[in-house]
Amino acid sequence: MVSRKLMGVWAVLDFLLLAAGAVALALSIVWRAENTLMNLVLTPAYLTTGMILGIALLVTFMVSIGAIIQKNHVTIGLVVLNYTLLIDAIGIVVIGTVIWFFTLQMRNNFHVRWEEVSRETRIRLQDQLQCCGYFNGTDLAEIGGTFCRSQEFVGGLNISEATNFCVQPITDYADMTLNNVFTYV
Repeated sequence: MVSRKLMGVWAVLDFLLLAAGAVALALSIVWRAENTLMNLVLTPAYLTTGMILGIALLVTFMVSIGAIIQKNHVTIGLVVLNYTLLIDAIGIVVIGTVIWFFTLQMRNNFHVRWEEVSRETRIRLQDQLQCCGYFNGTDLAEIGGTFCRSQEFVGGLNISEATNFCVQPITDYADMTLNNVFTYV
């Protein structure tokens, strides 16, 4: 017969596994909402990966319930549980590594994303962040919207003021968001 302390520890760890799966799945769904800056930072590929991780953790939770309620002499459920936990661990390490590598070259990586988004999206981001262009006023600055209303305005921006250009606000937001996602994973 298994001790109560061991079952208590297993129950707590299993509950944490359930919570991790539920949070990963819920955040992957909630963060798909229409938010221009969030959509620039967390691409659909990241959110789909988060959903897959959440589903994998929830499946592992169900496998763990099945493994623990088997009779003492049947251990195949625990063997399957160990393999699913190993697969989860490998997935978590891979996801965390991908996020970490992306953050090492964040300014350049977001410059590529800035180039790829539509003109309307860049205007929306410039208005939201109160900035013009990415690295400077000549780097894909879109004239239009409420903030970057004319070429003269963009040309008159103070080059030494980092917040006049979108690289700083985008990478500040992305750094906070991706660090929190990395820490959660």
